[in-house]
Amino acid sequence: MNKSIYTLAFSLTLSSFFAQTLPDAVKKSENELFDSAELDFKSLISKQPTQGDNYFYLGDNFFRSGLLDKQSDFIDSAEFYFKKGIEVNATNGLNYVGMGKVFLYKNNLNDAKAQFFKASSISQNKNAEVARQTSEAWLTTETKSADDAITAANLAVKLDPKNPESHIVLGDALLEKTPADGGPAIKAYKAATALNPKNTKGILREGKLYQRGRNYQLALDKYNEALAIDNTYAPAYREIAELYFLAGKSSKSIESWKKYLELNNSNFARYRFLSALFKNKQYSEAISEYENLKKTNFNSLYLERLAGYSYYEMGNKTDKEAYNKGLKALNEFFTAAGPNFKYITDDYKYKGLLLVKTGQDSLGIIELENTIKKDPSSAKDLYTEIASIYYKLKKYDQVVIAIDKKTAIDVNSLNNNDYFNAGRAYYNISLPLFNAFVTSKDVKVKAAKEAEALPLLIKADSAFSGLVRKNPSWATAYTWKGRVNALVEILQKKEKEGLAKPWYEKVIATIKPEEKTASYKRDYIEALEYLGAYYVTVSDKVKADETWNLVKEADPNNAKQLLYFKKK
Repeated sequence: MNKSIYTLAFSLTLSSFFAQTLPDAVKKSENELFDSAELDFKSLISKQPTQGDNYFYLGDNFFRSGLLDKQSDFIDSAEFYFKKGIEVNATNGLNYVGMGKVFLYKNNLNDAKAQFFKASSISQNKNAEVARQTSEAWLTTETKSADDAITAANLAVKLDPKNPESHIVLGDALLEKTPADGGPAIKAYKAATALNPKNTKGILREGKLYQRGRNYQLALDKYNEALAIDNTYAPAYREIAELYFLAGKSSKSIESWKKYLELNNSNFARYRFLSALFKNKQYSEAISEYENLKKTNFNSLYLERLAGYSYYEMGNKTDKEAYNKGLKALNEFFTAAGPNFKYITDDYKYKGLLLVKTGQDSLGIIELENTIKKDPSSAKDLYTEIASIYYKLKKYDQVVIAIDKKTAIDVNSLNNNDYFNAGRAYYNISLPLFNAFVTSKDVKVKAAKEAEALPLLIKADSAFSGLVRKNPSWATAYTWKGRVNALVEILQKKEKEGLAKPWYEKVIATIKPEEKTASYKRDYIEALEYLGAYYVTVSDKVKADETWNLVKEADPNNAKQLLYFKKK
């Protein structure tokens, strides 16, 4: 439970320095300035200790913050103040609405309805704010009811038709009812802004509706319209940041978050900024935020979750202990969350990956396999990860098994890594068999090894063909095609047919001139070596000389070209 519950006596004696009118404090809360709003509400309570509205809006301030920042102890604080409001003023309907909202958060539908009934009975269905807050309550938590929200919102509009807030909550309820049809909702929002063209909340709602429809420019126009009216309206900056994230403009997204922080620089706001940094793949910056928050003793199990994810994604190039720190953070997250927490797939996935990165390969793979059992929809992505891990461990048979499992789910889901790992795995499994074929002088042994190796090489070739289809401009894909066919040539005694020749020629054709002595030097030289040897085999001296000279030009110390020219 939040410490503010235990400091009520102190909070009620706060200096009048913090005193504001109730509408001013409510505006701060809606502007997500939760800490400042909290002080104002407490100051109002100290002056008006029997005014039930003050307790409701303080509780609601905690509730809003708790939902936004995923702090369940803040919901506990909200419940405390709602109960306190009922205690000091039992005839104020709002705090019963607050309690109903808490019960909805806890998925306790019957008790929530009982609280809403009390609120409506006390107000005799004549209090528009009770109706508005009841409608909002039905939309706020995971336990939603669009129909109940619409009923309450319509009552609010009937009781207070000239209040923009009544139309806004009706729009929210209508959108929940028909999310695929924003027409009724936009009509309600426009009714709100018609009543007050400077109502930033109504304008923001219009923008969010456009954003849902992926009309980002219209959404941005609305957000900027709200800021033109009130440049301190923090939610607009947050929505702009989210919009830019969805549009793939990470730098602009972070820029908007920083403007949000200029208005609301609380630890919880910085936590949300950390989350935005992670979503925008700015992992090092996310870790910096995490470490700064830890210095302030900020505590949140979700903070440790994001830290674990971010340390993994950042990697250990700049911090050699990154993977260990990430695993430590995720372990702390799992310990704090407990066995009954509603975990997501990424929790198990990142734990498994971090176990692998910290040298605990077997445990990591077990974690990833268990993730698939818990969430079969994660299988396609995780089998790719598992195959890559097994490849690094040189457990090539397990690589093939993992890729086969993914193929069985959806052959069209195979990506570059899948084809590459499968092809290399089959190739490496075939190598001992191929070497035994080459070294053996026993005809029967050679035949047996050829019979074992050839199907594996055909599967390897098929995998690399898939890689070529997926990534036709990658020279290395053709290199592997060449390697596989070079072995097949030898097994089938078809060296003069040059089964690998077109693939190695493709390697050379794909590599750019500046890459021949840089990033693709090895592929380039390997292709030339094969072609040089092939031209020797087919007695094409001109082509052989030409090719080995290219090898010499690329690598003057290359042993094979030195041997070729020495024999001449």
